[in-house]
Amino acid sequence: MLESISFEELFEHPIEYPDVDYRERLSTLVGLDDKKEQLIKTLGLLVNPHGLTEWIEKHHKGANSVKDIVLRRPPLIVMAGDVGSGKTELAMTIGDAVARQENISVTLLPLSLSTRGDGKVGQMTKLISKAFEYTLERAKKLKGETNKSRGAVILLVDEADALAQSRENEQMHHEDKSGVNAFIRGIDSLGSGKLPAAVIMCTNRPGALDPAVKRRAAEVFYFTRPNEEQRFKALEAPLKELGVDEEDIKELVKLTGETGGRNYGFTYSDLLQRLIPTIILNAYPDEKVSAEMAKKAAKNMLPTPVFKEK
Repeated sequence: MLESISFEELFEHPIEYPDVDYRERLSTLVGLDDKKEQLIKTLGLLVNPHGLTEWIEKHHKGANSVKDIVLRRPPLIVMAGDVGSGKTELAMTIGDAVARQENISVTLLPLSLSTRGDGKVGQMTKLISKAFEYTLERAKKLKGETNKSRGAVILLVDEADALAQSRENEQMHHEDKSGVNAFIRGIDSLGSGKLPAAVIMCTNRPGALDPAVKRRAAEVFYFTRPNEEQRFKALEAPLKELGVDEEDIKELVKLTGETGGRNYGFTYSDLLQRLIPTIILNAYPDEKVSAEMAKKAAKNMLPTPVFKEK
């Protein structure tokens, strides 16, 4: 029965921060420093408003209306952009930085694909409502007597357009519309309780999200493929460890950009999950990595095609 659906059926394996492994994974996301900093600040204020209260007391004593404006924002972050642009990895790892900044424990609850249900009337709506109910219950236990949180919960919704697509779509089924309504109610329930909780939504199709969902976002972060400077930062450390000099790395940066009649470059995941391992595997186990070997790998590899919204 849906009423007795378990926590394990709704969520993937929860992640507890701070965690040294996720701290290291976050540090590998080079070229995203501005987004990291803004996301850490935004999430920090959403899940632990005590920091804002202290800041106002120190720098703008009595500015309570300003504090209310900031703290009234719905606890929703939307991360949108092309595949392989780093948004999901950032969403998975940013909780470690928030936990360390706010000096609290943070739990990430990745919403399971099972939340989409199997098409039965009313099922998806009840599943979404149940997921928010679990999140709400956890957050209530972490709310302190003052604005200082004892911990925080982040609900992660990947491929968010599958759950919160626009209700303006004429082809949309009634059950899907009800699911979107349940999603909006869930976000509002977390916000109205001023609880130490936030929702992060990741999507490749920001245009497909329901307008009411986007309006509720405290911040919308747009991710693009890395430019030349960002590709250099991503490749520099691992390739220098392999003995590739700076000039050859710069040539690799060119090869992984818009070249050969291609009007798009490599994604972050193309660079770090495909290109670097391929360079190593081409040399392993008998040869040493060379610059020419690295360039050949880059020339032979096709980047992930650009995701196009339909």
